[in-house]
Amino acid sequence: MSNQSRLISTVLSPAVRLWLRSQLEHVDDLHLTIEAGDRQILSGCINGVSVSARNAVYRGLHLSEVSLVGEQICTNFAQVLRGKPLRLTKAFPITGDVLVYEADLNQSLQAPLLAQGVIEFLLTLLRSDSEAGDTAKDDDLTQRNSQDIQLKDPQVVLGDGQVTLAATLVTVSNQPTTVIIRTGLRLSSGNQLHLDRPHWLPHAKARQGMPLRDLDGFAFDLGSDVSLQTLSVEPGQIRCQGQIMVTPED
Repeated sequence: MSNQSRLISTVLSPAVRLWLRSQLEHVDDLHLTIEAGDRQILSGCINGVSVSARNAVYRGLHLSEVSLVGEQICTNFAQVLRGKPLRLTKAFPITGDVLVYEADLNQSLQAPLLAQGVIEFLLTLLRSDSEAGDTAKDDDLTQRNSQDIQLKDPQVVLGDGQVTLAATLVTVSNQPTTVIIRTGLRLSSGNQLHLDRPHWLPHAKARQGMPLRDLDGFAFDLGSDVSLQTLSVEPGQIRCQGQIMVTPED
């Protein structure tokens, strides 16, 4: 066995695997491949890391299948040799492919991280629609801060190029407002997610609804660290391919 393979198999791979598992609440079939030379490893540099996994859970978000590649990764490897935990020292890009099944997406809606995002998303739609002249919406709800609202019974149905989202927003005064929207999604500039022909629906299985023409093309910024190449919605699943910057924890 070469020095390189000993460094990777006995020190680096276990350290990276332990770090990955520390970031995840659950993961199945975690596979890890590391590309690096002796001098690079000892200096804390890794040419590339390939990771694949099933049923990964990160901060309550359920990812059905994940395949990622990171390059030019800098770590505190010298400290790892002295028994310290692995730590990133510089930001680096990860490219990959993520597949999420409908059932896993609905589980993710229970996570505070995504639930808060859904509340803000629905409030944004309600406020924008109200400003466009629809006075039928709950004025008290649209004036509330998202922190004062709870998300109840959220449910997503993934169709052919369309997402149907049904949820009830409950204010602190226990006033419920049910919102059902169906929309397509499209990307621009890698980090802008646009609504495509959104409709309010009378119920989740309705074939037709009220067009939200003023909200067609409405954009959500995914952040400067995100650059998606594709986002496809198919019956029962959603897949995205792209890149995200990983930054060291403070």
